[in-house]
Amino acid sequence: MTRTTYRCPCGARLEFKQDLRKERGTPTPKWKCKDCGTPVPGMTAEKIRHQHPS
Repeated sequence: MTRTTYRCPCGARLEFKQDLRKERGTPTPKWKCKDCGTPVPGMTAEKIRHQHPS
């Protein structure tokens, strides 16, 4: 299985759950870049969320 990565507009490479920040107070999870707070597309964030560094 291939890893999912996402390049945030701020330049950060999002690859693991540690790279995301969950927005609180929303009924459904909304994930953002931990560096700049830019929203990450939902499907991409869910895939990244389940990846762990080896």
